[in-house]
Amino acid sequence: MKSLKVKFTNAQGLALGARLDLPQDEQPLAYALFAHCFTCTKHIKSAANISAALNREKIAVLRFDFTGLGESEGEFAETNFTTNVADLVAAARFLEQQHQAPQILIGHSLGGAAVLQAAGQIPSVRAVATLGAPYDPKHVARHFDEVRGEIDEQGEAEVSLEGRRFTITKQFLEDLEMQQLEEHIGALKAALLVMHSPRDATVGIDNAAQIYRAAKHPKSFITLDDADHLLLKEGDSRYAGMMIAAWSRRYLDLPEVKKRADAVPDNRVTVSTGAEGFFTELFANGHALVADEPKSYGGTDRGPSPYEYLLASLGACTSMTLQMYARHKQLPLENAIVRLSHKKIHASDCEQCEADNGKIDRMEREIELIGDLTDEQRRRLIEIAERCPVHKTLHGEVEVMTRLREDGS
Repeated sequence: MKSLKVKFTNAQGLALGARLDLPQDEQPLAYALFAHCFTCTKHIKSAANISAALNREKIAVLRFDFTGLGESEGEFAETNFTTNVADLVAAARFLEQQHQAPQILIGHSLGGAAVLQAAGQIPSVRAVATLGAPYDPKHVARHFDEVRGEIDEQGEAEVSLEGRRFTITKQFLEDLEMQQLEEHIGALKAALLVMHSPRDATVGIDNAAQIYRAAKHPKSFITLDDADHLLLKEGDSRYAGMMIAAWSRRYLDLPEVKKRADAVPDNRVTVSTGAEGFFTELFANGHALVADEPKSYGGTDRGPSPYEYLLASLGACTSMTLQMYARHKQLPLENAIVRLSHKKIHASDCEQCEADNGKIDRMEREIELIGDLTDEQRRRLIEIAERCPVHKTLHGEVEVMTRLREDGS
């Protein structure tokens, strides 16, 4: 994904730090807004993984730091749940003014409660997804039971959360006490997806049940199985992101699909590989794909390898060419199945190859033709398979021209 560092101002005029994650070289179909968990920041790994999953479906995501956290201005001690909701509304306004109004709100933990309340103030929202969200915002207050007396007497107290020190004030707790989230859930005019782990030790699964009961249809629930509250295991946050992306598309107001020539006039394929491992994101004429390497080669095995894509290309071209010919000739070909494999062999083992030393690539292709075909028709179809355009490319002279793209070009 392509991540841009941006800032916007909240209702108090404070600058809030944010990242706008965009599909690589693709025009977003829709925009989403992500609200992080209590005292977390936009850089929490689960937020980045969820953003990446939505980007692959051409959905842009804005994730930002609430006031007083991360790269945002302001004092955390002066914030509360109400100001968090206001920050979300300001973020939505920024997207509307600079890009496109958000259609999806995603909230993690207390951020989930915040998006449920903010949705009513953001008319563009079509879908809301929560992850480990509390039904009652004052659920957070239980973290401060040991210092509640000090807060009531002194007006504030310093606490340690996840190894960091925060000042919790009396006004923060009083603001939590006055929230009535049930009313906002019941009045929600957007589809709702509740995601929660039954093993969440921070916010119990009963919270998900209460949120679900309070909401009107359309509403859905997806279990996060054995995930922890912060979705620290990468597989859990990736799964959550894929589910949100797939679910939300049903409810989004998406632009009409343009003709192929108008959408991608240069027939490009964009490929992006990060600094860690070999996980690679691809956009081929607007279609999102992924590639990787097996774990034995240092990859994470989350997608086909480059050579597997090469085989897939040859196989797809072969079966399409066979069906195209069969339809033209009105042959009873019901299905064309192509199975392929690739390996390196010694050039001396290849009778038809010009090279006589070193190793060469061998692709083995097995074709299964299903249908009431004569022997002559089957023979002719095998001849046609050799005329597949990708097959011709592999056997022809190929020129690959490479140029360096300058920054900002």
